[in-house]
Amino acid sequence: MKNISIIGCGWLGKPLSQELSVDAHVECYERDITQDNSRFYQCDIMIIAINPKQNYLQTLSKIASLTKPTCRIILMSSTSVYREFDKEVDEATCITKISLQKEAEELMQTLKENVIVLRLGGLMGEDRISGKWKNSLSFSDGFVNYIHKDDVINITKELIEGKITKGVYNLVAPKHPLRSEVHKKNSEELGFELGEFEGNTCRIVNSDKIIEELHYTFLYPDPLYMWSEKV
Repeated sequence: MKNISIIGCGWLGKPLSQELSVDAHVECYERDITQDNSRFYQCDIMIIAINPKQNYLQTLSKIASLTKPTCRIILMSSTSVYREFDKEVDEATCITKISLQKEAEELMQTLKENVIVLRLGGLMGEDRISGKWKNSLSFSDGFVNYIHKDDVINITKELIEGKITKGVYNLVAPKHPLRSEVHKKNSEELGFELGEFEGNTCRIVNSDKIIEELHYTFLYPDPLYMWSEKV
């Protein structure tokens, strides 16, 4: 039985730990571990699912120094690393504007041998409903790059069970409707006010690599149906 540790036991980390616990021994902690827990760090797989806020790089350095050399690291990153582009991008796209998230990816790849970087699109599902935001009714239109939480959990599980030990992968649903289309459908079905749209972005994050290498079929391939049905 694999020993899996997760740092970041929140909206994604907690249900991920529950799913992985079916076939592995899993420990899930918040961002800051106040006590010395050598067993937690001496795991077979370490999943890092924390926000890139204060002391982010220092936290990653600590994790890298305490995990054993053979430990596989899965770093939950973000497609925000592609922010400079207004076109279709994939994992081979050359990023010139370095963000904190990109620094974190490079740091972990330098410090550890077996690192899988998952660049997550906008996380959706359950209470995270596109268009139903409390603080905004004005949006920039453009193609969405969303992924349902269940697909992130499913892909992570398949990576753990498989032979992939390193690499960078975009985790984004393969279909990219316009944000205005998604918001309109959700507002009609779920009964909230439709905001206004201005401007347009053309960034599409391509996820063909994870589909091809894992032979993966998305549970929610189309963001138009992430809250109503699987298609």
